[in-house]
Amino acid sequence: MVRMTVPPFPRLRDCAVSAIALAGLCIVLAGCSTMMVPAQLAGNDFSQVTPHQAQTRPDVLGLKVRWGGTIARTTPDGKQTCFEVVSRPLDDSARPEQNDRTDGRFIACLNGFFDPEVYAVKREITVTGTLQLPTIGKIGQADYIFPHVAIDTLYLWPKAVPYDPNADFGPDPFMYQNPWMMGPMGPMGPMEPWGLGW
Repeated sequence: MVRMTVPPFPRLRDCAVSAIALAGLCIVLAGCSTMMVPAQLAGNDFSQVTPHQAQTRPDVLGLKVRWGGTIARTTPDGKQTCFEVVSRPLDDSARPEQNDRTDGRFIACLNGFFDPEVYAVKREITVTGTLQLPTIGKIGQADYIFPHVAIDTLYLWPKAVPYDPNADFGPDPFMYQNPWMMGPMGPMGPMEPWGLGW
């Protein structure tokens, strides 16, 4: 007699654990893919000096930086456009973080015309470039020393889209569709789902 050996089926619990582990791996990989630095901003040779430190340190002139933040003002002058930026810490994708932390303001300038209606107040940008002599200006009536970046790369981030809880799943498919619900939307009229005058 030939005895056949049938491989055991995996236990349901093992399958569930494997599925959860696979789902977790997919989430991690998806998270990594969304945090990639745009190619235009990539690099590892940027100085760690902050805008606040650059206000009063002459030894930072010529250093290469990657800074970002929200636009406070965009000023074209015919030859170049300068952006006054409220600095923000950058996340792992080099995008300004959406919080109230700041190391002060800086000025970043680039040859050419950039429309203030596009590079508008509160839009997020990240720049790479080299530090120049600071620019003396004002914020309101207060004097201010603006670190000055000569831009190599200017990156305007897409506008953030507000979270919509229905975007992933759509509206509730059972809303107003239960055939036994009572009230005006019931099949038999208000308060009479069975047509028996309850």
